[in-house]
Amino acid sequence: MQTDILGNALLDYFHGNYTEDILTETTISEPDELPLPYLFRSYDEMPLIEQKALQLARGKVLDIGCGAGSHALYLQEKGFDVTAIDISPGAIEVCKLRGIKKVKVSELLEETNTFDTLLLLMNGTGIFQSLANAPKYLNHLKSLLNPGGQILIDSSDLIYMFDKDEDGGVWVSTESDYYGELSFKMSYKGEISEEFDWLYLNFNLLKELAAKSGFQTELIQKGDHFDYLARLSI
Repeated sequence: MQTDILGNALLDYFHGNYTEDILTETTISEPDELPLPYLFRSYDEMPLIEQKALQLARGKVLDIGCGAGSHALYLQEKGFDVTAIDISPGAIEVCKLRGIKKVKVSELLEETNTFDTLLLLMNGTGIFQSLANAPKYLNHLKSLLNPGGQILIDSSDLIYMFDKDEDGGVWVSTESDYYGELSFKMSYKGEISEEFDWLYLNFNLLKELAAKSGFQTELIQKGDHFDYLARLSI
């Protein structure tokens, strides 16, 4: 079984055993720290994009890839019927310990219940893994929506990470079909995860892909670092 890097780190932090952060590394970046306290942030500590998404949530909510459960916990405290899912058993244990009532270890594609709001934050498009997989995930998300439902999802345009030439052109790797397709790995306390695929979509490409699955896509808010929040609806 793959080591539950995220879950182990979250459990350590929750139980007061915080001594170091998770290290992340991608195919286009050097190792970078993911501070554990940030994963336990309050609403006031969240980026404006996440705050806006939580403000727009309505009805029955599914928090997909919930991590330590900060978004689900906020919504639950506001009286929402919210379910939190993640593939990390440790993360789900932390969510339970933090008092989130409806939580379960689950892959998105295993979910069959329907909701009014689907929440995918902290680069929600990452769960698609690749451009080739995006239609499968978008169609499944569509099947989870109640009539009038919405998907609130964020991502970033990674074009800023690549070098520009004198004419303003951008040099990108030809190893993948799209520059936002990355391979990730995480390490924590000497343990290293297997590599996993992660997808960053620029807004126009998300809009194009979503349209093929029958969605209308609205740009809700732009962030400070080429990131954005979008709303998908039928």
